[in-house]
Amino acid sequence: MAHLNRTTEQWQQIDTAHHMHPFTDYKELAKEGSIIITKADGVYLTNSDNKQFLDAMAGLWCVNVGYGRKNLAEVAYKQMQELPYYNTFFKTATVPAIELSRQLAELTPKDLNHAFFSSSGSEANDTVVRMVRRYWDLKGCPTKKTFVSREYAYHGSTMASVSLGGMAAMHGQGDLPLPGFAHVMPPYSYKYSDGMSDEDFGIHTANKIEEKIIELGPENVAAFIGEPIQGAGGVIIPPDNYWPRVQEICKKYDILLVVDEVICGFGRTGNWFGSDTYNIQPDIITMAKGITSGYVPLSGIMIGKRVSDVIINEGGEFYHGYTYSGHPVACAVAIENLKIIKEESLIEKSRDTSIYLQERMKEISEHPLVGEVRMKSFIGCVELVKDKEKKIMFEDTGTVGTICRDYCLENGLVMRAVRDGMIFCPPLTFSNDNVDELIEKLKKSLDKTLEHISKI
Repeated sequence: MAHLNRTTEQWQQIDTAHHMHPFTDYKELAKEGSIIITKADGVYLTNSDNKQFLDAMAGLWCVNVGYGRKNLAEVAYKQMQELPYYNTFFKTATVPAIELSRQLAELTPKDLNHAFFSSSGSEANDTVVRMVRRYWDLKGCPTKKTFVSREYAYHGSTMASVSLGGMAAMHGQGDLPLPGFAHVMPPYSYKYSDGMSDEDFGIHTANKIEEKIIELGPENVAAFIGEPIQGAGGVIIPPDNYWPRVQEICKKYDILLVVDEVICGFGRTGNWFGSDTYNIQPDIITMAKGITSGYVPLSGIMIGKRVSDVIINEGGEFYHGYTYSGHPVACAVAIENLKIIKEESLIEKSRDTSIYLQERMKEISEHPLVGEVRMKSFIGCVELVKDKEKKIMFEDTGTVGTICRDYCLENGLVMRAVRDGMIFCPPLTFSNDNVDELIEKLKKSLDKTLEHISKI
């Protein structure tokens, strides 16, 4: 086929002419041209110039079982032959959607027994907003509409999910957040603790939620939503006493607790869910990414008994859903993906490898650009700072992180820059040898970054 013989430059020209990327400065991209990824295997990507990259981001926080899993492709192919698509409207269902619901009820925290499927984390969090507000209407509390979230939270990019999130740059476009969404300080110790102990800071930041609830009036607050670890906000890892205090506050003021497991779910924090890691008992969780390891789009929410009993028994028709809710191919792939994670003990193996990763990251923490390395199992951040001793961050936030990210790519390493933090979130299949390669390439990239900025 003639189009397969195009050069990288030709692909880049077509890309610029016709393809609009997510979260992209289009003028800048047109100058540089896209990196055209053509294939992947294991933990490596290959571009159109046959350059190989170690993928320390698992795609976009999602390829938990690694690339090149033929059995996932075979399951998708078989399901497409038997039943490529049917909806779950009109009192119909498909076997993969039913079976996946059952398996998720077994895997997720206690009392989360019902699944509502969609295709992306953003859609899942939109569903949360609709369902939570419907729940409180049915409970005779129509003023309980407002969601409390955190600064630097990321819950998606639709109008409602951006509003749930706490990204100031995203709120600056499109007159967001919408009414009914409030945000509080996150448990970002490196930036905000100001000498407080971890214990004091954990309570201090959790209490910001209580202060906001009191300010808004408990009768107006529907739910608090949070990621166990704030991923796209810069891998913000809370002190151990943070989540216990958050749960006390939610119970005290009778508001629902929604836990966004889109990134933390399916092994990322050393357990099946971040809720397991932090002993959280949510009313609802959102899921996506690792549920299929990104091989096909699938997301959903798991709903606890408190909410599902009301929605199911008292709610009548719930006017919400998507064409692809419970897509049979996506659900079949998810079932096989869960099987791989279980049979290969990937969560347990990644937990062991993370001990070695943490040990090797001590070398990175000594670099003059690095303020701290924070991580929990297979998710972490290398915080780049202007003054290591005084903990002074860069004024032009994001510039140094972007420089470092570009050097990483030059050195065949995929990491993500969030502000001036270098994020890592490797596939659960990462080996000790992969860790060694990551450290070597990151060190080289940090050295290049330091040399670069010293000339500015």
